[in-house]
Amino acid sequence: MNSVPQPSRKIIHIDADCFYAAVEVRDNPGLKGKPIAVGGSATRRGVIATASYEARKFGVRSAMASATAVKRCPQLILVPGRMSVYREASRQMHEIFSEYTNLVEPLSLDEAFLDVSDCKHCRGSATLIAQEIRERIADKIGITVSAGIAPNKFIAKVASDMNKPNGQYVVTPQQVDDFLQRLPVDRIWGVGKVTAQRLEQKGVKTCGDVRAYDIFQFVQEFGQFGEHIHKLAHGIDNRAVVSEWRRKSVSVEHTYDQDLPDLESCLQKIPALIDSLQTRLQRLDDDYRIHNCFVKMKFFDFNQTTVERQLTAPNYGDYAMLCEEAWLRAKVPVRLLGLGVRLLDLTDSGGQMDLFDG
Repeated sequence: MNSVPQPSRKIIHIDADCFYAAVEVRDNPGLKGKPIAVGGSATRRGVIATASYEARKFGVRSAMASATAVKRCPQLILVPGRMSVYREASRQMHEIFSEYTNLVEPLSLDEAFLDVSDCKHCRGSATLIAQEIRERIADKIGITVSAGIAPNKFIAKVASDMNKPNGQYVVTPQQVDDFLQRLPVDRIWGVGKVTAQRLEQKGVKTCGDVRAYDIFQFVQEFGQFGEHIHKLAHGIDNRAVVSEWRRKSVSVEHTYDQDLPDLESCLQKIPALIDSLQTRLQRLDDDYRIHNCFVKMKFFDFNQTTVERQLTAPNYGDYAMLCEEAWLRAKVPVRLLGLGVRLLDLTDSGGQMDLFDG
């Protein structure tokens, strides 16, 4: 398996440390060293977006209900989010990235892949480039970032977690096999709790365990997803860093202060959500086409469901139909309602073919 030829690349994955919380501490030094979280009010059904390391020690995590976070950490300081400030910090980071390479692939406001294979800075050393970028971000923006340096995107992303916060970790091509041998299999993209449990039942806990199987055995044992797991466990990831990011979907959602008790209450919220969605759609360029629409519903018990249909010009009637179908799956109060569209990118050659799919 190791004989499969791979492109020779130098990939850096940059990941900001507790990004939103770090920006808040930067702007309010009095918060330094204290357990803080950026998120909505604990009394108004808020959700945690980011927690500082001090808060994480108490078990506070992203996507946790603010009320739960406060119970776990009574001294938690909740700070409302300031997206415009975070976007500006992100823009400044990308400004720095662009001085080293044009091949920058943002994954979110606070993380990105950089392909520095052809970069001449720092004598072409990806390790030194990552170190220099981290120092410049700390000096100019006032926050810390961590970095992973590796021959491909998968290993670089895993490596960026190894020395957090404010550190970096290098995996050279010669070190790939040793690095992966002990790596838990749940660090592979797409391997969630259920898949990890299923793998463990077969005695597969690490990428080294995966290597005991040949690829045909693994696919037979775990289905088509087995090929994905098997390749990454062998360090095979030929995906290039894609510098121009294109949207796959646009959506809006709202968490309500009080649960919506019935279907009628949900339907009453749809027009306002459609207005918000239309505002976002107007910002798209002409190279997108809508091909699906969907409704997302999260119930009072945090279970959720999504209903999706192939529609090119969704309207209130379409969303009302999807909303009803979603609500009927549980028939319980709703805490969050969202709706959106899936997009075809006409600049993508694959997207042109999708127009003819049944």
